[in-house]
Amino acid sequence: MKRSNNTVPRTSVHSQRGQCAKRVSILDAAAEVFCRQGFAGTSIDEIAGEACVSRQTVYNHYREKENLFTAVVEDVMDRANAMLFSILSTFPESPDNLEQDLADFAVRLSRNCLCNQDGKFLRKLVQSEGERYPHLFESWRQHGPGKIGTALAALFARLAHKGLLQIDDFDVAARQFLALVNADLQMSTLFGEIPTEEELESAARNAVGTFLRAYAGAAVHRNGSASAMKVASA
Repeated sequence: MKRSNNTVPRTSVHSQRGQCAKRVSILDAAAEVFCRQGFAGTSIDEIAGEACVSRQTVYNHYREKENLFTAVVEDVMDRANAMLFSILSTFPESPDNLEQDLADFAVRLSRNCLCNQDGKFLRKLVQSEGERYPHLFESWRQHGPGKIGTALAALFARLAHKGLLQIDDFDVAARQFLALVNADLQMSTLFGEIPTEEELESAARNAVGTFLRAYAGAAVHRNGSASAMKVASA
């Protein structure tokens, strides 16, 4: 049978898959080495060894170390932002127990965005390389942490509309919520430690308890003590 002109030869497909696999391997290896040793302390030879490819293969894909570093940061930012907005989609817009549901959300946020590998990698690179590459991390700040505050402000506004929260400035409240969630974990994450599940839950309870003492709305207080924070039925 004559091959159609639109059919991609099998060898070409295999080649493309192989090139894609090598590119992913190089990015993953480079992220590990850059995170461990910083930009200046990293060599292409080390990245090639970590990725199990030749030095020339790395150069074929990225031409120079700075291009590879930029690609690594953008790749990690894409993953981090995707995870961030995935977690935001689990925000309790119709909570049965406001305090517990917000605490569960805070645990998910900390576990999957603040304390995961990508989150730690970005924080470390901001500290070590932010001055050298301000444009990279400004983009991340605007599209990652910058947007989470805006998104949370809108979500808190919906709870306030239901009478569950009483907030004058939703942007300020969102920033305060994030700061409270991170407060008990900041020191351990600064030194690269991984919080236990118990530590995540304790930090979330402390954060949400403080937040609701400031912002719990009339619908919550009508239902009893502020400590219970159970939402009254409509």
